[in-house]
Amino acid sequence: MKTSSSKAPRASSNNANMTFSWIASKVSRPSRHLTLIIAIAALLVSCASPPEPSSSVPPTAMSTATGGNAGAGAILSAPLLQVKSRWVPVHWAELPGFQDDPLYEAWNAWIRSCERPGPVFAPLCSEVRRLSLASVDEQRAWMVARLQPYRVETLQGASEGLLTSYYEPVLKASRQAGGIYQVPLYRPPATLDSRKPWFSRQEIDTLPEARAALKGREIAWVADPIDALSLQIQGSGRLSISEADGSQRTVRVAFAGSNNLPYRSVNQWLLEQGVSKINPWPDAAKAWAAQNPQHLRELLWSNPRYVFFREEPLSDFDAAFGPKGAQGVALTPGRSIAVDPLSIPYGTPVWLASRGGAANLQKLVLAQDTGSAIVGAVRADYFAGTGLDAGLLASRVNQPLRLWALWPK
Repeated sequence: MKTSSSKAPRASSNNANMTFSWIASKVSRPSRHLTLIIAIAALLVSCASPPEPSSSVPPTAMSTATGGNAGAGAILSAPLLQVKSRWVPVHWAELPGFQDDPLYEAWNAWIRSCERPGPVFAPLCSEVRRLSLASVDEQRAWMVARLQPYRVETLQGASEGLLTSYYEPVLKASRQAGGIYQVPLYRPPATLDSRKPWFSRQEIDTLPEARAALKGREIAWVADPIDALSLQIQGSGRLSISEADGSQRTVRVAFAGSNNLPYRSVNQWLLEQGVSKINPWPDAAKAWAAQNPQHLRELLWSNPRYVFFREEPLSDFDAAFGPKGAQGVALTPGRSIAVDPLSIPYGTPVWLASRGGAANLQKLVLAQDTGSAIVGAVRADYFAGTGLDAGLLASRVNQPLRLWALWPK
């Protein structure tokens, strides 16, 4: 992953910071003053130097028109182009649920993004950290003053896409193969970069050459091959692991590489076999495999993509967060999403709206990860968290999505 060096805020940004400190002290006063205060802030910020484009995927202005947008009648800035999406400026009133979201829940994710910010958001990070102890009203007023919302669309103008969800499984494991623990989890083989793509899942199970390349690369063994497949699909997880000396501890296994073959949906394969119940995953797949043991390998091999892991220690502090995403920062349950970085750069705060049978979501999230199946302009994977409950939610989320990128003015 490429990273960019951060630059210090311009002098005009420092002047704006002083203004926002004054605003924050006023927000708690009677609400009839709030609209006037926000409007003044937006006017002052519009005089500041514009932010530099992101080195990740620099947006290109389609015109030179600029302006504030605190009020419904304010002049909007120009649309921006990404490689795979078009960002259309809108007023804050377009964002469903913006007045109701407990924004402080998202602030931990934003502070995490500030551990590795790009040049566009780095100048805002001191303010983000300072506002971590502010009220929701103060945080909301700051966002309105400092950021411009853009509706994310395809290059053809479609604004509705797809939301799915992922999570961090927790599996029992052993350092030694034996008993019920017969399914290995591997570190990357030494020959991974010498052959692209590397062996498929079926070839890993059947070819002596592939098995020889993985010998001695085992991290641990788990009991169920479908659990191991699920762990690879999610990309990371936790192991409650029995050590060789009999002790027990929990470690994280994080994504460390793949065989560079495309992901294929196991659920789609099950539907093609005539299975009517495919959720919750992986329990429905296990139930089908128990009734059709002769077809278990076919189920596993339907997804040729194979993921390798690295082991990471898990401190008490780390346990509250998920694994590191593609941005290089730990994911925050319920507030981090995976995106296509050619549509939304890593570290971008995003307003997410999605209604479906699994969840009704209208909230601030941070674009901090990606995935092989997360491709397109209006596409996101919602990080649900760790463990069984998160897995149940993640297995049900497959619903319409709208996104708004929140970009510095």
